[in-house]
Amino acid sequence: MALILLVDDDKNFTQATGELLNIMGHEVTIADNLAEAGAALSKQRFDILLLDLMLPDGSGFQVLENIPESQRPAHITIITGNSAVKSLVKKVMGPNISYLIKPIDLEQLQALIGRIEKKNTPGSSQVEKHFNVLIGESPTMHKLYQMIKRVAATKANVLLQGESGVGKELVANAIHHASGCEGAFVAWNCGAASRELIGSELFGHEKGAFTGAIARKQGLFEQADGGTLFLDEITEMPIDMQPNLLRVLETQRVTRLGGAQEIAVNCRVISATNRTTEQLAEEECLREDIYFRLAVFPIAIPPLRERTGDIELLAKSFLHELNLQNDCNLSLSQESLHRLTQYDWPGNVRELRHAIHRAFIMSDPESSELILPTELASPFARERKKTQGLIPGKTIEEVERELITLTLEQVDGDKPRAAEMLGVSLKTLYNRLNNYEKQLQDEVER
Repeated sequence: MALILLVDDDKNFTQATGELLNIMGHEVTIADNLAEAGAALSKQRFDILLLDLMLPDGSGFQVLENIPESQRPAHITIITGNSAVKSLVKKVMGPNISYLIKPIDLEQLQALIGRIEKKNTPGSSQVEKHFNVLIGESPTMHKLYQMIKRVAATKANVLLQGESGVGKELVANAIHHASGCEGAFVAWNCGAASRELIGSELFGHEKGAFTGAIARKQGLFEQADGGTLFLDEITEMPIDMQPNLLRVLETQRVTRLGGAQEIAVNCRVISATNRTTEQLAEEECLREDIYFRLAVFPIAIPPLRERTGDIELLAKSFLHELNLQNDCNLSLSQESLHRLTQYDWPGNVRELRHAIHRAFIMSDPESSELILPTELASPFARERKKTQGLIPGKTIEEVERELITLTLEQVDGDKPRAAEMLGVSLKTLYNRLNNYEKQLQDEVER
């Protein structure tokens, strides 16, 4: 059985087509405008999207543009009443979109579903997606799933912490999905807007509130009412703007810019940052009072190097998606899987997805095997390695000296604390520092 979203404003057509799909054993949700389609797509991830391009309140292209990546259906089919539209849409959307020409009958629908099922061949990596979005069966991921279940049963705000690329938005989406709330999942990056527009984005504005405010606008809190508001990179919000956010978190009421009336809002706030708890305190990028409001339930998302057992599952899943989109049947050899699991993936899941996509483009579509590039690391990963102590060719003494220097810098020269962190006696630390000083003097004299 497939979950299908049918978007078309012709009620006679949607009723007839919905009945045919139900007879075929599929579960159908019907939307007749952009707003209904957006609301449906925010609540769950559909297997198939059947989309009319001409809707009463806009274009079907707007539906495609606004689908969150984590909610994107595996298969998208454009519905049109004119076969000439098919070639025009192909120029815009590319070849990876299928089409149905009205009037649609049972035979057309069976052919469409048949093509989709043919692509889902056995052995093509049918990986379970927990909460409809997350992949992984390692012990660390199952601990994460347990935390998601627990917090989803409450209304507590959540702070997600983890390195860039670990999938913080997907985890936020999983919490939203597991909570079963009726409202939408609304995501926003706190570093994406200028400081002048942050208030307008979060809280909305009234017409004429400022130059350019030509109409009333609902803020993100209102859009997420009854659902979940995901604030990514929360530490990018200017510190002097955070008290405004704090007030909304405390009162659950917003006042639009230029307005006087308070509006009640009821949504869970999930925020995310790639900074550690120690960095939050040291860098003072997040006010302490707002931290306690946002981090009622903090969750640390593990980096990919701490769940290497999931690399194969993720790689196969990414390749499976690309095969479906491009009507290919490439697979990963055991040698390629071994290479993938031996790499440390400093860019995490995002870097792995990028590597598979890059390899897919470079591989011969007529072949049966995905060919990985000679070098897996991205330019950013190679740059990060330059700053790390463990570089081939360095002596043990050089690495030890660098570690001691970095530790002393971190504790502002506090030698007793540095010795404790390094696991050596204070006397040993002083001996090492005296040796380094003597070596430096010898180099100067030479």
